[in-house]
Amino acid sequence: MINHFCSSPLWESSKTLAAAAQGNEPAQTVILNARLINVCTGEILPHTDIAISCGRIALVGDAKHCVGKNTVVIDAQGQYIAPGFLDGHIHVESSMMGVGEYARAVVPHGTTGIYMDPHEICNVLGLDGVKCMLEDAKRTPLKAMLTTPSCVPAVPGFEDTGASIGPADIAETMKWDETVGLGELMNFPGVLSSSDHTHGEIAETLKAGKIITGHYSMPETGKGLNAYIASGVRCCHESTRMEDALEKMRLGMYAMFREGSAWHDLHEVAKSITQHKVDTRFAVLISDDTHPYTLMNNGHLDHIVRRAVEEGIDVVTAIQMVTINCAQCFQMDQDLGSIAPGKCADLVFLDDLEKVHVTKVLIDGKVVAENGSLTEQLKPYSYPEWATRSMHIRDAITPESFQISAKGNEVTARVIEVIPARVGSYERHVKLAVKNGLVESDPLQDVLKTAVFERHHETGKAGFGFVKGFGIQCGAMASTVAHDAHNLLVIGTNDEDMALAANTLIACGGGMTAVQNGKVLGTVPLPIAGLMNDRSVEEMSGIVGSLGEAWKKIGCTMVSPFMTMALISLACLPELRLTDRGLVDCTTFQFVPLFLSE
Repeated sequence: MINHFCSSPLWESSKTLAAAAQGNEPAQTVILNARLINVCTGEILPHTDIAISCGRIALVGDAKHCVGKNTVVIDAQGQYIAPGFLDGHIHVESSMMGVGEYARAVVPHGTTGIYMDPHEICNVLGLDGVKCMLEDAKRTPLKAMLTTPSCVPAVPGFEDTGASIGPADIAETMKWDETVGLGELMNFPGVLSSSDHTHGEIAETLKAGKIITGHYSMPETGKGLNAYIASGVRCCHESTRMEDALEKMRLGMYAMFREGSAWHDLHEVAKSITQHKVDTRFAVLISDDTHPYTLMNNGHLDHIVRRAVEEGIDVVTAIQMVTINCAQCFQMDQDLGSIAPGKCADLVFLDDLEKVHVTKVLIDGKVVAENGSLTEQLKPYSYPEWATRSMHIRDAITPESFQISAKGNEVTARVIEVIPARVGSYERHVKLAVKNGLVESDPLQDVLKTAVFERHHETGKAGFGFVKGFGIQCGAMASTVAHDAHNLLVIGTNDEDMALAANTLIACGGGMTAVQNGKVLGTVPLPIAGLMNDRSVEEMSGIVGSLGEAWKKIGCTMVSPFMTMALISLACLPELRLTDRGLVDCTTFQFVPLFLSE
């Protein structure tokens, strides 16, 4: 695969690099006295120098002969140097910021490249929204590699989105310089059922010689997983059990170990390495979804490497999992992922290996971050006005909009039970009282009324259900971050607060909010596609932190509850989900009635 993310292609710089390595002409930059984390061999090599020219590495070893009069010399003073960290699967929109501000947050933590799947904005604004994010990325030093959103909608026929993507769109984006593959193929039912649409997208990616990223969320490791991998899917980040990750690696699939703000899968999936004597070349650490509060307080991939070490993974192995393993997954290891001659000079300085404390970051041989901050300010970028007008709801939302009718004195309802810090859900059957022909929330059973309103095309569609697991006794929450169609999702104990929460977001162009007893306790406005804001990471961290406190005030102590809430509408995750079209059984992939017949 041709890499368009280095400052110079190797065919332009090979002559210069060969000369610099031999000292026939001086290197542009030489780093002296480093402890090299050699991810190629799993060693730490002391007293190592690195010579750099044309943004690439010319020599690793003794580089004193590469120093000339104008060479920039950096004395590492015995610090560790690792390859730049790569995040193999990330939705930038989940940070609630654009790519520029996201880069300002993560690059100082050692992240030099991301493989982003902007399917959130694509579900709202289509490929025009994706192009906006690519423009935003151009002003940053971060290597923002695109995996084209594959599932817009996530599972066709089960939800209404703002746009749709098909094989012809995939074929067109495969021509873009920024595109390195296909975004997570969540429609695994389409793969297994031999859907022409799904396999058409696969074919266009494979014809372009690029990588298909996966999403196989079923707890099944037999014929279904084999079929999914056989179709050409190269990696998957949906392992939540040790056996999931282990079997994927055994079948030659890259198992991506996820540790985001809300999804804490690493504790379980790390056991596939720590409890088995297996080669770790097919193991990759990724974040998937990380909100600004986490980025500000914990970091990015440096934090995930620390977490891997806490789970018993050797630190050098963990660093391999965010460098060379990831680069090899995307078949870009000829340029990225290791510190070796010819590779891009993307380097991370660490003064404490066990704490993974980053002091300096180089991208293409240039110092881009030092002591926790970028070394240069980014040029401004503004998303176009049309990207900030995405709330198109046909009918006025009132307390009456949330009424759920039923006959008799009692019904048995299908209820979605969320799982803290996990992406899955359970289908529960709960008896609820019927009063005056209506079914209400039952906080004593921790059962809350839930609604999803279509917000893209003013269709007036709305789905209704119940959710369990948030622990809220009084109040309501609403969000336009509602994967993956990102319709307006509302949860609450009473219809009045639910209407207030919904209308609060309609007024501000989208976002997330929590209300109680007619009062708005906290709101994160996200006017860009109802998903992002152009404020700084510091501001967003504070705003998101305030919303977290509002959630606690209404009774929820779950980690990143708004991220867990946002998955209630994602119809490709087991077991039960709610979209604007109704309640979906995500084990059989069919709509089911809200109430069970006795």
